Amino acid sequence: MRADNIIECNGALILGAGLAGLFTALKLSPYPATVIAGARPGASGSSVWAQGGIAAALGSGDSWQAHAADTIRAGAGACDPVIVELVTREAAARIDDLIAYGAAFDRAPDGSLALGREAAHSAARIVHVSGDRAGAEVSRVLAERALATPSVTLFEGFHALELAVENGRVAGVFARSGMGSDTRLMLFRSHEVIFAAGGIGALYAVTTNPMESRGDGLGIAARAGAAIADAEFVQFHPTAIAIGRDPAPLATEALRGEGAVLVDDTGRRFMPSVHPDAELAPRDVVARAIYREIGQGHRVFLDCRATIGTRFATEFPTVYAACMSAGIDPGRQPIPVAPAAHYHMGGIATDAAGRTSLQGLWAVGECASTGLHGANRLASNSLLEALVFGARVAADVRSSNRPQQLKSLAPASPHFAAVPPPPKRLREAMTGHLGLERNERDMGHALAAIRAVERAANGEPSLLNMTAAAKMVTAGALQRRESRGAHFRSDYPQTDKCFSRTVLTLAEADKIVRDIAPPENVSADA
Repeated sequence: MRADNIIECNGALILGAGLAGLFTALKLSPYPATVIAGARPGASGSSVWAQGGIAAALGSGDSWQAHAADTIRAGAGACDPVIVELVTREAAARIDDLIAYGAAFDRAPDGSLALGREAAHSAARIVHVSGDRAGAEVSRVLAERALATPSVTLFEGFHALELAVENGRVAGVFARSGMGSDTRLMLFRSHEVIFAAGGIGALYAVTTNPMESRGDGLGIAARAGAAIADAEFVQFHPTAIAIGRDPAPLATEALRGEGAVLVDDTGRRFMPSVHPDAELAPRDVVARAIYREIGQGHRVFLDCRATIGTRFATEFPTVYAACMSAGIDPGRQPIPVAPAAHYHMGGIATDAAGRTSLQGLWAVGECASTGLHGANRLASNSLLEALVFGARVAADVRSSNRPQQLKSLAPASPHFAAVPPPPKRLREAMTGHLGLERNERDMGHALAAIRAVERAANGEPSLLNMTAAAKMVTAGALQRRESRGAHFRSDYPQTDKCFSRTVLTLAEADKIVRDIAPPENVSADA
């Protein structure tokens, strides 16, 4: 590559400017960090859209042990108890960090933090900002702090394509900027690369995630040979607002925490007959119950009239605005809802320091799989995980020994097209065949779509990253012949007595899908 297309990073290189990436950069300070992002920090991404809040055992009578127990219970026997303990133990300190950075969490009349309760939590332990604006406000505060921090350098408008690897060690990231004839391929060189690239929700046709959540981090790492863990565990939020928008607006789980109930189009409340905790059951239980009601020809609504009513506009302004824009007054009318792809529990496998299987690469946030969430993430543990592991990754990078000076690097393939959106065929296949209920036959159809998109990609790395991420989800789901948490197989409805994590490379995933669904046996028109 030309010298003017190479940027030598002084310190760590962070891919992603959401909550995970920005918090990591701030915790690294004064150690230098270069952040590359597609848009201005605090302006886009899943973190900005997060409504629920952040879980931490801060209330009287609550404890990290109780928070840990709730996390493990919701995780359907698939959580790593060591990781659960360290995250719940460190939660309070990370909330203190945010307060020190300027996050204005909601307060009770006595000045203490106001704590809400959400599904599957045994106590009120969710800190919020302006009711349902935690993600947006915390992201804004972190962006302001990062932009004012001398050790943080930001490059906006860059889309990562591939990892640069030298002698078996990650040595930087190839990224593209601009469009058309103005497109440039750049190499950001660094000894320490941190992925904070978000999730995979936009690979699904019905999702609450922004379009940039297309599995970039997972796909890039998988294509470089990284181990990917628990990719089959995709969480569907039960209550996306069903008004025909893409992405679907979210009706936060905090509404059910306030007492809102789910009813069908006849006014029948159905959750009490499904689970003892009714609307506060784990997300996978509530999402499948709604999915089955819809499958039986019913519409489903979240009824907030009796419990929230006229307080809606002030206490849940984001949900209120989304509903009103569709002509629904949620204080006076039930909200139409349906499940939507929301969060990926799987991702790039990491240890307790955020290290991946590739030397020189760390991962944090939704693109990582730490073992915290198991098969079904507990509400409001996602931002918490990003904070705890952001601090841990930063500490590990600061203490790591620098390797020898990097030498020559092989250039990336010269692809210069504009970043494509997730293909419609791929998104529809993921929603139709790898959604709330799965079986081997349907997943074979999904593979047909994935392979068709892969063939048509013509080497375009953005598309190959998407198909790699989709393939990892499919392979994990094919290999897990049981139903557990967010992963439900109608052809294997039982839950095995013993759990083992699914850890695969892309090469291993390719073998699984070839053995189970050889290309010649999968219809190209499926």
